[in-house]
Amino acid sequence: QVQLVESGGGLVQVGGSLRLSCAASGSVFSINAMGWDRQAPGKQRELVASITSSSTNYADSVKGRFTISRDYAKNMLYLQMRSLKPEDTAVYYCNADISPAHLEVWGQGTLVTVSS
Repeated sequence: QVQLVESGGGLVQVGGSLRLSCAASGSVFSINAMGWDRQAPGKQRELVASITSSSTNYADSVKGRFTISRDYAKNMLYLQMRSLKPEDTAVYYCNADISPAHLEVWGQGTLVTVSS
């Protein structure tokens, strides 16, 4: 099994930056792609960014502002967020695609609040 634990959320002003971290443990060898989702109050969860060994993908709403990265040696996933906007306020969840069945695993989430 794979366990994911996020950290780094908090309160930040508009235009500020935060870096989220996600620590993976357990059967990390079985992880394929990883990513970040978010869920704002009253809204559906949405994909923010994802990363494989060869590519990254971003939601249009965060392109140019957020950067996803993965440290394979440390079993860590990161999301660098810049130029934050109030609409970025949400609980951010780390996720992993687990082989061979492509099961998805999520962490418990970390809250990001952007104040204007």
